[in-house]
Amino acid sequence: MSNTLYLRRRVANVAALGMSMFATLIGLAFLAWILWETLRQGISAINWNLFTKISVYREEGGLANAMVGSLIINFIGIAIATPIGVLAGAWLAEYANRTKLGESIRFLNDILLSAPSIVLGLFVYTIVVLPTTVLSDHTTSFTGLAGGIALALIALPVIVRTTDEMLRLVPSTLREAALSLGVPQWKLTTQILMRAARSGIVTGVLLALARISGETAPLLFTAFGNNFMTLNPLEKMPSLPQAIYEYTKDPDPAINAIAWAGAFVITMFVLILSLLSRLILSRNKVSHD
Repeated sequence: MSNTLYLRRRVANVAALGMSMFATLIGLAFLAWILWETLRQGISAINWNLFTKISVYREEGGLANAMVGSLIINFIGIAIATPIGVLAGAWLAEYANRTKLGESIRFLNDILLSAPSIVLGLFVYTIVVLPTTVLSDHTTSFTGLAGGIALALIALPVIVRTTDEMLRLVPSTLREAALSLGVPQWKLTTQILMRAARSGIVTGVLLALARISGETAPLLFTAFGNNFMTLNPLEKMPSLPQAIYEYTKDPDPAINAIAWAGAFVITMFVLILSLLSRLILSRNKVSHD
């Protein structure tokens, strides 16, 4: 009987391992397919002009203005979301842990985490863009700042959830040792626990940045975009995802190639951010071990 049970468990383990490996290979195959297809379609436009010229040059142009605009808008979004998200996650982990209020906020944060980005874009359009519309000439005040606020709402729940989870993973013995020495709760949280969970929090910020880097829908209602280089976040500002969206609608194959090249650049950017976050986490595990 014991031999039969052992054999059955061994077969189930091998079957589960095989299905897991098969699913992993399917995911990697799709990733390789996406990278290859974007590279194949945009290889003709991947040159120096792509990074140095702007879209008003059309076939001979590039995406320099869109890349700079994306960097500015993403920086605004992360700059807004990071301090709020880290503080909110710390409050949930250390002050509202295992309370009804804390669980309710975590539930609402999970809802916001899965909310469609276009809904958040419309929300920012309603509360930021429309109130600043010039009533005299009906000019809608689309700005890069509004786009950054929309992206901040997308990044915020990611940072809150990551900070909360990372702080709760810190051993309770560390808290007990600090409190037994008379360390105040605020100092324990900011100077001890956050340092211990620093790599995990940084990883959450990087994952949030990767999450917002490819968002297009919120920027259509907020930053709106233009065909020129601008560094002023209080003006309409171009972005790489939006430029890709506009260029794919053009019937010119050369402009479509620029869109594919931009898709490859943004895909590689997200991939590098994901790998960097994994590297930070792995180094942190090695240092703790």
